[in-house]
Formats: sequence, structure tokens, C-alpha cells
Amino acid sequence: MTRTQLSSLLEFAVETANSAGKLTLETFQKQQLTEIKEDGSIVTATDKKVEQFVRDQIRTYYPDHNILGEEYGQNNQSEGHYRWIVDPIDGTESYVNGVPLYAVLVALEIDGESRIGVAHFPALNYTLYAAAGMGCFFNGNRVLVDDSITAIQDAIVTITDLKTLVKSPLPSSLDNLISQAKIARGWGDAYGYFLVACGRTALHFDAVMKVWDCAPFLPIMTEAGGYFGDWNGNRTIYCESSMATTKKLLPQVLEFLKEDKRISNKN
Repeated sequence: MTRTQLSSLLEFAVETANSAGKLTLETFQKQQLTEIKEDGSIVTATDKKVEQFVRDQIRTYYPDHNILGEEYGQNNQSEGHYRWIVDPIDGTESYVNGVPLYAVLVALEIDGESRIGVAHFPALNYTLYAAAGMGCFFNGNRVLVDDSITAIQDAIVTITDLKTLVKSPLPSSLDNLISQAKIARGWGDAYGYFLVACGRTALHFDAVMKVWDCAPFLPIMTEAGGYFGDWNGNRTIYCESSMATTKKLLPQVLEFLKEDKRISNKN
């Protein structure tokens, strides 16, 4: 694929995410009717409306591309090089409760690799986006992770949900790491990854993730000069637990996360 072709796909992804974001603002901070899905998470009519909009846009401009979305699943799988991955509202709990840190996530896999990622935060008017080999940008300005942070003790760490971290496979390691960090904060979801990519924080953890939560952040973090992947150091969007950090902090983080594994092996 040429750089021009990739740039055109990125432009489409950014424009689609921004247009989808406008739909979320129509009902943001208004009373929402919610349903409980099988996995225990909530969904609103707006989630479904936004995903349908994104799917319609993709079908209009790229009818031969496959689509995977949180609310409507995989379209009829056909052979092809391209698959769009969509999370219409990442952080629905935030959205329903009037917290402006939710995002519309759009990513594109090319030959099985996430190459384009967009995280649009409608209520903040923030758009973070990247394409492989083309850099990472926030509202048009190039951004990079903060490589001046070289020790956990100097790092600001964010988490999405304390309850899920406590129940995670590595609770002791995470507790030890967070206790040594400079500052630890919550209200994560996509916003936590935005902060790391823009160099505002140094480390973000999510204990429970799905591919539509992860898909944009591999190209985003890679192009921002950082790491996105699982807790074993594998750069992937197919992980049940994920994190983002800088290349300089990654070895220290992985060393912390070995603690529970050592305990498990002894037992």
C-alpha cells in the first residue's frame, strides 16, 4: 500500500469518527435508557446508532471491506485485506453519567495488522490519530510519549477500573507498582491511552479489554514512540489485559509484573 492510499484511509477514519462523535453529543448529559449486555456492560440507543452510522459510511466508501463492531459484531466475513474495528462509545459508563472522557474508536486492520487508529473524544473536541509510518497526531499536531520519565517513582500512572485490577491475574505486582508511582489516578478507558500518547502521563493499565477497545492504540502508541500491548510485553490488540507506556519504562514495568508469576510458580 502506498503512503497516499494509507493517508486517504486515515483521513476517512478521522472524518468518520468526528461525524460519529457529533451524534453522541445529541444525547450527551441527557437522560439515557440503558440495557445490560451479556457481558454485564451497558449499552444505549446512541451506541447502536453511532455504530450503524460508522458501518454505513464504510459500506458506502469501502463496500468490499470487512467490519467488526462492539454492538453488531462481525459482518458476513469475506476474504479481503481490510477490516475496520469500531467501538461507537468507549466508556459508555462515563457517557451515561455525563463524564466527558468517552471516545469514538475507529481502527483499520490491513492483512491482520492494525495500521490505522483514531480516538475521538467528542465532548472535549480532541482527536488522536495515527497511521503506520506516518506519525501520531493530536488535533493536527505531532505528539510523542514523554521519554524524560525513566523511573516508576517519577511516573504518573492511570487505571480504568480499580475493581478489575484487584481481580486481575497480577494483583500483587500492580499494587506494588502503583504504590511506588509518583501519582495514580482513575477515569481511564481510551482517555488513559490518550494521556500516555501525548506525553501527559507515563503508564496506563486496563485489566479487562476487548479487541475494539484495543485496536486503535497499537498504531497510535507505536507512532507516538511508545508501547501498547499485553502485560507480557507482546505488542498486540488481541489481549484480555492491556497497557501503554514508554519504551524506557517498559522493562521496569515488565519486571514488576513478574512478581505474581514468581509466586504462582513457587506454589
